[in-house]
Amino acid sequence: MGCSFSSEKGDIFLRQGAASMHMVVFLPGLRLPSQTFDFHSTFAELVPKDILDQLSFLRARVMRLGVALEDKITTVSKLRSQWKSFTQHGKKKVSDLQQALEDYLLMMINLVNEDVQPAQTVPFVWKNQEDAQLETSISEFYYEVASVLHAMAMCSLFQANLLLTYNGQETSGLEDRRKQAIDVFLKVSGVLECAVKNILPRLSKEGRSKIPADLKEGVLHALLMQSLGQSVEIQLGLAIENVKATLAVKRRLACEQVKCFLEAFGDIQALGVGGIWGEKHLLFISWKLAEAKAAAFYFHGLMLAEGTEEDAHGNAIVSLETANGYLKESQNLSVKFSSTFPRTRPAPVWGTMKYLTEKIPWDLTNKKRMYRSSKHKEKFPGQVAQLPDFALSLHPEEFKLPGILSKSDA
Repeated sequence: MGCSFSSEKGDIFLRQGAASMHMVVFLPGLRLPSQTFDFHSTFAELVPKDILDQLSFLRARVMRLGVALEDKITTVSKLRSQWKSFTQHGKKKVSDLQQALEDYLLMMINLVNEDVQPAQTVPFVWKNQEDAQLETSISEFYYEVASVLHAMAMCSLFQANLLLTYNGQETSGLEDRRKQAIDVFLKVSGVLECAVKNILPRLSKEGRSKIPADLKEGVLHALLMQSLGQSVEIQLGLAIENVKATLAVKRRLACEQVKCFLEAFGDIQALGVGGIWGEKHLLFISWKLAEAKAAAFYFHGLMLAEGTEEDAHGNAIVSLETANGYLKESQNLSVKFSSTFPRTRPAPVWGTMKYLTEKIPWDLTNKKRMYRSSKHKEKFPGQVAQLPDFALSLHPEEFKLPGILSKSDA
């Protein structure tokens, strides 16, 4: 697992050029086919030649476009001045690769649906660009399908990172870009949900034991929940900027954000993905979870302060103190995430976190002053009140593969 597209060339990006790229969306490295697959010798007597020609062409195109994108990122990473240009125009290269993956996926699904059984098994070989020496080869159609879905999701996460990259000075088009990012995140979560529910269960027991860490169910589900969590985070930012949005709406969104990142944290922690990539991912989730808790306890505290109960102000102060604690924790985790190898450029504080960084300390100080000057004595609560539990209002965008039924449908 990792934090950007990389290989031996990509290591240059991680070690030398990472300072030129803001990392606001964590994504494992891009997985690409590492060897051409001879469809003709394997399926010559089972599938028409024109279909085999098209499959071979599309798989080779995925390999070619993936390498071209990686080379472009490596070049840009060396010249920080080109990064702005890449964020504006580089989406075309990512979109081309995304389209190639989708075209290849449709052809592969047709082959799967025909239930073609070759006389000899030939492995599908893929590698994560973060480790050019490590390849995974499995002789199963569904491994190939899962790998393509994973690559599609990673391309989309990279697009989301481009959309949300902010240099601290831009003002025009930010709202539109954030709304586009929500659409991308929901698409990613739908693709990953399809992989988790409909594709991985179809792998043989041996196939499941061989799949690499970045295709494990726990990692895919963590990325799914991370995508939903970042969608809710954007919604919260838009609500904060909307004068008509109520405190109740903001608190609900913040609590939903906590739920998403808490589930993602549990997935990664339970899987125990080690190494620098697993550590980097866990730090990212921990950072976003702390931010979400800071927002949730802040808005919860403001809601409590509006109450008429005897200990309303005391409860509000404790909640705001908790929010302030998580705010400081999130700031420390942000620094730790950026400085942990592979190092990435610290993201500027803007949007929701800029608002909270200013408002939490101010409101906490103000509520404490009011509490001390109040004529009536309230009982100061001994512990923090629990956050309310809300069902998630956002769901993955449905992604169905033609002819592939979900387990429940089947």
